[in-house]
Amino acid sequence: MTADKYTPLIGLEIHVALAAESKMFCRCATEFGRPPNTQVCPVCLGLPGALPVLNRGAVELGILCARALDAGVYPRMQFERKNYHYPDLPKGYQISQLAAPLAEDGRLSYTDDGGRDREVRIRRVHLEEDAGKSTHRPGEGTLLDFNRCGVALAEVVTEPDLHSPEDVRRFLEQLREILRHTGASEVRMEEGELRCDVNINVVRAGEGTPERTEISEVKNLSSFRGVERALQYEVQRHRAALDRDDPLTHETRHWDEEREVTFSARSKEEAHDYRYFPDPDLLPVRISRAMVREMEAEIGELPAQRRRRLEQDYGLSSYDADVLVSGGLAGYFEKVAEEGADPKEAANWIMGELAAHLNALDITIEELPVQPGQLAQLLGMVDSEEISGKIAKDVWGEMVEEGRDPGDIVQERGLRQISDDEQLEELAREVVGEHEDVVSDYLGGKEKALGFLVGQIMQKTGGKANPQLANEKLREIISREG
Repeated sequence: MTADKYTPLIGLEIHVALAAESKMFCRCATEFGRPPNTQVCPVCLGLPGALPVLNRGAVELGILCARALDAGVYPRMQFERKNYHYPDLPKGYQISQLAAPLAEDGRLSYTDDGGRDREVRIRRVHLEEDAGKSTHRPGEGTLLDFNRCGVALAEVVTEPDLHSPEDVRRFLEQLREILRHTGASEVRMEEGELRCDVNINVVRAGEGTPERTEISEVKNLSSFRGVERALQYEVQRHRAALDRDDPLTHETRHWDEEREVTFSARSKEEAHDYRYFPDPDLLPVRISRAMVREMEAEIGELPAQRRRRLEQDYGLSSYDADVLVSGGLAGYFEKVAEEGADPKEAANWIMGELAAHLNALDITIEELPVQPGQLAQLLGMVDSEEISGKIAKDVWGEMVEEGRDPGDIVQERGLRQISDDEQLEELAREVVGEHEDVVSDYLGGKEKALGFLVGQIMQKTGGKANPQLANEKLREIISREG
């Protein structure tokens, strides 16, 4: 919520492509990027006589989405025809839900940029089919691709409980994370699997009744950046309207990504009457409690709950817990910790070395050849000073390439850390004798000079000397003989 007298009221209508292998009412595939009009059939093209058949898998994914948002799933739902004309809607209507949706009355909590917990009420979650795609080419006309027609969608409708563009971004990030966690949707933004319509008006507090602008709806925003920038523009536009006593009009607008402005598409007074009525080709659907319980069992621990548990059970910072959960690394981390590794050291290694190798190799954590127990063994070797941290990074590289145990690699390559007192003393004397000028600098108060001398010992031993013991041995020799 803004700190001044202007309060934006923002509600969202979020269209999520469900991770169903086929479309909502036919068996056509849903693979992204296929040649235009190659994943179509008489049903999704709306040809005469073609009858829809409901995809049970899409309903199950919708239930996953609804229950993860704590929305109540009703025992009976029905599909309706939402009638409007558009070139990429071949039937002339969209099969959707209005009177008896899949679920209502949910909530989603998120943490705002100030670290405060917020809650947004979910008005409803309903199922519907997607429309096709129009590509407008100046001078050539409009090209139509019906591959997307009939793709299963869940629409999540919120109450106007969001009060800033930044809040909306954080909310959508949390929603995407939950959807991915449940498997209801992959939410690949670049493939249009999450699109958002935002409804916004601004209230100005003052003496007497608060003033407010008319609601504007900005349609078809397909990126978090686009949603945030469009709302930033709209907040300023509505504030300016209040300042100049301009009531605005209740309208639908679109976002121009290049100019970073919204522009009017139509007023709501001119909007179509969708004339919803029950689809005569689809019977009402009864959803059993057993089916809902089965889907609930698949949800498991939600990301926000897991963050809190990682902080409480393992003593991690909120930042570390967030990185591990958001990056899909929390499960691997917990297995490493269960194998006896220090939780903080395990988290640091996973967020650093492990994540870097995943990015460099472009693989997922499931494809990593290093088992959690092997990483725990490596970290244990560092803790016991069997190998140094530098050597551990070299060993890790071989583990990632070959999937071998760290103990075998260290043994074969003779990488165990040198901690022998006599050997380190001999090396320290050798280095002191070779760098008398640096020793003089150290005796003169330049503490960093000692780091150079330790580095020389590490260089002579190929990084195998125990750096702490080498440091102590150098101090001892210099103070005794310097």
